[in-house]
This record gives sequence, structure tokens and C-alpha cells, in this order.
Amino acid sequence: MLRPIVRRQVDEATLTEGDWPEHWPLALRRVHLARGSKGGSDAMPGLAVLPPPTGLLDLDKAVPLLREGIKSDAHIVVTADFDCDGATACAVAVRGLRMLGARNVSYAVPDRMVHGYGLTPGLVDELADMNPDILLTVDHGIACHAGIAAAKLRGWQVIVTDHHLPGETLPIADAIVNPQRAGDAFPSKALAGVGVLFYVLLAMRAAARDAGEETGAADLTTLLDLVAVGTVADMVKLDVANRALIGAGLRRLRKGQGCVGLNALIDVSDRDATRLTTADIGYAIAPRINAAGRLEDMRLGIECLLGDDAEVCRLQAEALDAINKERRHMQQAMVDQAIALPDVIDDAICIPCVSDEDWHPGVVGLVASKLKEKLQRPVFAFAPAGEDEWRGSARSIPGFHLRDAIALVDARHPGLISRFGGHAMAAGLTLPRESLSAFIQAITTVGSEQSEALAQTDALQSDGELDAASLDIAHACALRDGGAWGQGYPEPLFDGVFAVRDWRIVGERHLKMTLERDGHRFNAMQFDGWSGETPATESHVAYRLTPDDWRGGDAVQLIVLQRQAA
Repeated sequence: MLRPIVRRQVDEATLTEGDWPEHWPLALRRVHLARGSKGGSDAMPGLAVLPPPTGLLDLDKAVPLLREGIKSDAHIVVTADFDCDGATACAVAVRGLRMLGARNVSYAVPDRMVHGYGLTPGLVDELADMNPDILLTVDHGIACHAGIAAAKLRGWQVIVTDHHLPGETLPIADAIVNPQRAGDAFPSKALAGVGVLFYVLLAMRAAARDAGEETGAADLTTLLDLVAVGTVADMVKLDVANRALIGAGLRRLRKGQGCVGLNALIDVSDRDATRLTTADIGYAIAPRINAAGRLEDMRLGIECLLGDDAEVCRLQAEALDAINKERRHMQQAMVDQAIALPDVIDDAICIPCVSDEDWHPGVVGLVASKLKEKLQRPVFAFAPAGEDEWRGSARSIPGFHLRDAIALVDARHPGLISRFGGHAMAAGLTLPRESLSAFIQAITTVGSEQSEALAQTDALQSDGELDAASLDIAHACALRDGGAWGQGYPEPLFDGVFAVRDWRIVGERHLKMTLERDGHRFNAMQFDGWSGETPATESHVAYRLTPDDWRGGDAVQLIVLQRQAA
């Protein structure tokens, strides 16, 4: 489905006002202005803008518990989610706690196929052999009532660090640090799980410093490479705090100061660390870490992030790369099958729900995401989870709040949904095997009641038109390096009319083109752009301007997101 293109508007007079770096072209300034920044310090904030940890509820409980545990040599077990945010948060927790004096730190992560999401009673039973004194959850826990209750029955202390939306009641943990909690005064509600955990470490270091302890001088900035990767990967809104964290992490990675495992992953991804971008993290680094949790065991990804032996980390990165290739193949096959299902592309179906007995539950979220982009509607995708359950993942469009919609179904039909959680744009749930049809009917009813929200079209927001002379390597590099781009602070996107002088199909799905404007010719690539129809000679394209690393030198490439006859 083609999306309307809406050009962002800025006050042109402010392009020369503010503390813009002199070497920034006007096009880059315009991009930042359109996203709400007033100058260079707003556009690329430093760590000095980070709000202090004060305001986060239960820090006054979590910090003393962890510090007392460290002093008594208690066994602290970090339990992580099995995605990239969870894996990086786990690595930050283990590394950070050791920097702050902990000598007895372990970690555990659920098996997606065996335990499902989060700290479940089944996982607690398995953790008993580790004899933990303190469980520290990262990137999950806010919805793990049963698992936390089981842990408390065993006499363990439980500290939750999470960023997912809480339900009506909170679990019975000893401390819950989550900026999404009602009454929490922390100004940045968009922290990823790894960001929340990093803030707990900052508060612990401050307490050590106030007590005159040696660990009060711990350099926690060495963890920001991991914080940046997890924050980008989880697609949280990039507010000022998140952009500051990501910017600092990117600077470390570009200087070669990243942890050994991340450097290995950059290498196997064929990326140049000195020019690494948030797009490289989102499309190359994070998927390789995520692949372990989707198809295999996330411990492989966490071990890679915790490792200090370059040769071992290289082997682990190569294994993650191989798993990711398998994941891509499986994902494409599942997407093709989903599109071929009856009624999926029917515009009358307000919320498509797709499922298949042979699908893998670790990949359904990616299937939902691909279908959402294609159909511009919320999508639920389900796969079997054992013999008794369906495990689902959903992705949404702006205006339709997924978690609230699922919560409404749960309230209307108690017992229909076994468990659920998530955000406005992404959510997950588990259903009893016999409940799938009833859930589809119930979510369709919710969709019909919110038809106005579903009718909203997610327009492509363009930064306007670049003249042909500006489509050069200087602008491409400035746009690539001039911001921490991502959710809520999107990568620069331009649009204009070009003549299509040449085109060919690459890899069966992609379209390689030569575009021309004002006598200048440009290489262009549209991934998944082959629709079976010859491109119009005159085409209106929405594109990103990037350096052409394949050709090198002064070559640039237009990455086409959408193309239609002019």
C-alpha cells in the first residue's frame, strides 16, 4: 500500500540561528529543526543533559538491597528477556555490578520454547539449583506476578527493572524500578530496559561515592556501547535522554572502544566501525543478537557481549551470523505464506490475524511487522507454543494502542488470554489452543469500535526536496553522521520526481535503478521494490541519501522507500 507523502515544515529563518555547527549544511539543520531541535546541542545532546536518577520510584529500595548484597557476597542472579534489549541489559548488569564490587553475579535467561516470556514459575523452579539470594530482572518483570510470587516463596529478594507498561496491579517484588509506573517523577519515560538498568547502576555508584568507597569512581561510561545498542534495538522513542545515551555509545564504538563482542559483531556484519550509524545497529547488529533468542539460546548472544577474548567472541559472532541467516530465510517463507492466506490483503479486515501450525514462535513478531508495513494495519501473528498454546506477537500503526486493545479484550473475556504485555506499537500474548478463534473475533470487535483510529494512514514524513547539486557525498556523510536517528527522531527522508533511466531486478525482490534529475544521474536501490510491473519513466520517489560504500570515493546512493508514477 502506497503511503501519502507529507513534507515537514520548518521556520526557515531559524536555520541560521542557534548553536548550529558551522560545517553542518542547511539540509541537516532543516532535518533537526523539523524534529524539534533548536540548535546543535539539542540535535546531538551530550551526557550532561541526562536527568539525574532521582525521581525513579523504588531506587531508594533497590540501591540499598543491591549494595548490601554486594557487601555480604550474596549471589545476585540477573534474569533477562530474550531480545536484544534484554541481552544488552543483562551484559550491562553483570559488567556493571562487577565494576561496583560484586563478586558473585550470574545470569539466566528463559528459553522461549520452554518457559515463554519473562520470569515464570517454571523458570524459578530451574533457578533453584543456582541458589540465588537476589533476583534482578532486566527488561521484564512488571507483568511477572506468578514468577515473582514463586521466587518470594523461596525466600529470595526480587528487584524488578523494566520499562514495559504496568497492569492494574504490581507484582510483590522488593523493589520495582520502572519509569512507566504511576506516580513516577522521572522525566524520561522512554528509556529502554537497558537504560533503566544503567540508571540503577548510576544511582549505586553515586551512593558508593557518597560513602567514600573506591567503587564510587567506577567508569560506567564504558558500558554505553551496550546501552546504545539495546536502546536502538528496542525502538523506543529517542527523546533527549535516549539520544544522549546513543550518541555517547556510538562515539565509543566509532573510536574502537566498544566491548570485544560488539566489535566482533560489527566485523561479521561487514560494517565499518568508524562510520557506524544507528541504522547499522538496527539492521545489522541487533538482528544478529536477537536471532539467538528467536531460534536458539540467547545465552550465546549474552556470552558474546560479556566476553573479553577476541578469538572466542569472533567465533560466537560468526555463530550468531549463521543463526541470523537462518532466521531471515524462515521469516521470508513465513511472510510469503501469510500474504497468501485468505482475506489477509482484504481491506475489509480491520486487524488481520495470521497463524500457521508450522510457524516458529520466535519469528512471528517479524512477520507481524512486515505485514503491518505492507498493509498499514495492526497485525497479529501466531505460532504454536507446545501442544496447548498459541504464542502471538502484534505490531500496530499510530493511533491504535495495542496493549490497551488486548487489555480490553482481556477485561471483556476473562480467561481468554493466558498472559500479555507490551507497548502501544508492539505487544505479545499467549492463548490457550482452543481460544484463537474467539480472540480473533474479540479483537476484530475492538477494531471495529475504533475504526476511526484504524482509518488513519501512517504518512511518510518527508524533509522536502534536495536539489540535484546537494545529492553529493558531503551531504550524504553529514546526514549519516549528524544525528542519532530512530523511533520518534526519524532518519532524514526526502522526496522528488526523477526520470528512471535504467532498472534491473536484484535477488528476485529488489530493484536497482538509475535515476536522473537536472542532468545528474544517481544510483538507487529499492529493497523489496519489485512488484512485477515496469517502473514508470517519471517517478515520484521518497528516498534516503547515503554514501555508496560499495563503490567508495564520492559515490552516493539513493535508498528508495516508496516509488510511484509522477
